[in-house]
Amino acid sequence: MKREIMDTYISIDQGTTSSRAILFGEDGSILNSYQEEFNQIYPKPGWVEHDPEEIWETTKSVLSKLYYSDVAKSHKIRGIGITNQRETTIVWDKKTGKPIYNAIVWQDRRTSDFCKKLVNDGLENKIVSKSGLVIDPYFSASKIKWILDNVPEARSRANNDELCFGTVDSFLLWRLTNKKVHATDATNASRTSLYNIEKLEWDEELLKIFDVPKSIMPKVMDSNSNFGKVSKQVLDFELPVLSILGDQQAAAVGQACLTPGSIKSTYGTGCFVIINSGDKIIHSKSRLLGTICYKVDGKATYALEGSIFVAGAVVQWLRDNLNIIKNANETQEIVESMDSNSNVFLVPAFTGLGCPHWDADARGALYGITRDTGKNELTRAAIESVAYQTRDLFKAMSEDGIDPSTLKVDGGMTENDWLMQFLADILNINVNKPKVTETTALGVAMMAAYSDGKYSSLDEVSKLWIPDKSYKPSMDKNIRDDLLKKWDYYVSKTLT
Repeated sequence: MKREIMDTYISIDQGTTSSRAILFGEDGSILNSYQEEFNQIYPKPGWVEHDPEEIWETTKSVLSKLYYSDVAKSHKIRGIGITNQRETTIVWDKKTGKPIYNAIVWQDRRTSDFCKKLVNDGLENKIVSKSGLVIDPYFSASKIKWILDNVPEARSRANNDELCFGTVDSFLLWRLTNKKVHATDATNASRTSLYNIEKLEWDEELLKIFDVPKSIMPKVMDSNSNFGKVSKQVLDFELPVLSILGDQQAAAVGQACLTPGSIKSTYGTGCFVIINSGDKIIHSKSRLLGTICYKVDGKATYALEGSIFVAGAVVQWLRDNLNIIKNANETQEIVESMDSNSNVFLVPAFTGLGCPHWDADARGALYGITRDTGKNELTRAAIESVAYQTRDLFKAMSEDGIDPSTLKVDGGMTENDWLMQFLADILNINVNKPKVTETTALGVAMMAAYSDGKYSSLDEVSKLWIPDKSYKPSMDKNIRDDLLKKWDYYVSKTLT
């Protein structure tokens, strides 16, 4: 029997700790994938950088390996979608393409003093009303300003139209197209603090506030645009780039959060909750973020987002810094072996606290330790912290009048069944996990397929979402209330 040749799409999933290339069939199935990790650079406390060349080399490597794999050769590859760590900031030379400084990662807090000054100058309301984002080092704008102010001659070169800025998607697109395309999509633009999410354009006033010349900014396109072709001068093959989405927005598409009120939470390095708000920009009373969920065929769909800086990163910390586990899988066995958390709580404010606290200067703290506290207690406190932080986001949503009854989850940490059950218990709602948990890569692949004309509407894409596991809350209310009371108290002690 002759094997049917399926149309396929490649997702470049450029994340905070690794670069991946994943081949998806038009039915949403994963056919093959390659992954390469890269170095995390910590020059000073609170500073986090990546080498842009390492990002590029690992991306190019996995893309090439996937394209020439036997699996890929047996199908027809129609195009590429790019999804990426958002907010991470790269500035490069327009002629040579060489970065003038390391990528400043979204986790980086070096611009906290400047951000405080903006708040003290009374500019937060203006910035929030235009960009949807609170003032915080998390977003790209203050990072761009830092590079221009601190790298020799950068400011003058920017003013002379010699430099380009981009989030990681834009940098990769520039390299893939051999310097022909300097562009991004609306979802990534909406994470810079420089994009007016209502007018859908770079905002002159915001650019002035952050002292960023407009000439260095990329063109902003729809998420389902044809962004150009991979150049044969870069790789041995030509493929069109058919979609770009920031990683969390891509996950929202992959989770079929395509109607107002649908909500997902992704547990990667950080944790990001997105709720689709349709054509309405929600101005949060509790410091959640207004952002663009996707912009398709000229129309923007908006979202409300809560961002947690440390989720999977806490497991990396247990593994790489403390050396108390060898791999993430060990955590489930450890927490399942314990009857309780022994009243040990970890507030993982390693790079400040994100939503809804937005405290750039908060630092991690461990509470309730005794002589008996050891590896197991610390591990459980770390795992539980992810659920507690998610609850903080849901509490903020409730204050904005949003009370979801179910939550779709994805990301590496969802493999921990104990955590997912604990999450359902702490939130007191049903938690649903899909069959394909690589929803970030799936979302941008399916957007590429839509861009390619494979689907007539995004509604068709939503049919690819297949449920796998559901976790229902079973924790006694008094136990839950007691845990949350303690958590709230310890967070309050951690805030600056």
